[in-house]
Amino acid sequence: MVSPALKRNADHLSGSTADPKKPKGGSITSFFGVPKPKALSTATNGSGTNGSGTATAPRVSTFNKEKWVASLTPEQKELLQLEIDTLDESWLAHLKDEIVTSEFLNLKRFLKKEKEAKVKIFPPEEDVYSWSRHTPLHTVKAVIIGQDPYHNDNQAHGLCFSVRPPTRAPPSLVNIYKGIKKNYPDFVAPPNNGGLLTPWAEQGVLMLNTCLTVRAHAANSHSGKGWEKFTQKAIDLVARVRSNGVVFLAWGKPAGTRVAKVNKSKHCVLQSVHPSPLSAHGGFFDNGHFKKCNDWLAERYGQDGIIDWSLVPGKKAVVVPPVAEKENSAALANVSSSPVQKSDETVKSAAVEDEFDDDDALEALVAAEKEEEAKKVV
Repeated sequence: MVSPALKRNADHLSGSTADPKKPKGGSITSFFGVPKPKALSTATNGSGTNGSGTATAPRVSTFNKEKWVASLTPEQKELLQLEIDTLDESWLAHLKDEIVTSEFLNLKRFLKKEKEAKVKIFPPEEDVYSWSRHTPLHTVKAVIIGQDPYHNDNQAHGLCFSVRPPTRAPPSLVNIYKGIKKNYPDFVAPPNNGGLLTPWAEQGVLMLNTCLTVRAHAANSHSGKGWEKFTQKAIDLVARVRSNGVVFLAWGKPAGTRVAKVNKSKHCVLQSVHPSPLSAHGGFFDNGHFKKCNDWLAERYGQDGIIDWSLVPGKKAVVVPPVAEKENSAALANVSSSPVQKSDETVKSAAVEDEFDDDDALEALVAAEKEEEAKKVV
């Protein structure tokens, strides 16, 4: 597990303002502090914006978390402690019925046995639901659907495709950068081959893997255990409550099946092959998804609603002119009603996440922790 000291450093890099005085060790609650109630809009437009995309004060949710927790059985409380402590309340309010189903509780029993058997699981426990905290439900404007979490050391931290420093960007993410560069020539990849995508998440890009955990060095080892149903519920939830519209970016056939039932007259669905080296040359680099995403968001939310894909602090790479031409509006309407890039049947879709040698990253991680501890002694 990444140490609290290094986690604070990573959060600092991502713009988070986590309190460095919070106690170390102990329970998940002590790690994060007692979760604070969050305002959750229940407006029919998906909350957080009015019909034109202007920010509005969200309505307060009627969800009473304490009362709900008190209604759980002792076993449910034990099995669902991670969800209680770390799943953002904006999501928990809507997914609370799903996590008490027999299928989800069986998933948690399976994970409990894995933990008791000392099996190493990624991402670290406190990061399993980090996607929900970086992107509360009422802020979602775009969804990137991943597959299995990275399964090597110091990679997965709860956001699909993202890795914390000093880990290098995996091949799929490098190809994502290339795709952005083709859309926005001013885009500059992060220094030191970085891959931390929290700046996107904090702008409303939900980065959700289909499966939320995996055994170390064993791809797809937790597939078919119950995560798929849970994450499908999360995707369906976004499509239902964010009724002003969001952009779904589905890369690869497995991701495509996840958005098959999304209402394309309400939302924008962009599909193409996966950015993995196994399939990226089958159409990913030329799919134009990053600009098409912003063009659609500009139509729905105005200039303030677009995503700045830049990951270099202080450097904006995305400038989207106002969408005014009628023909452009018509083109955007077509984008939202049908897939932009169909998967090439002759190209093998990447069903397994990329692997790469990260021994250097591990050494850098240990060195950073030692440096942090040395500062405390001084």
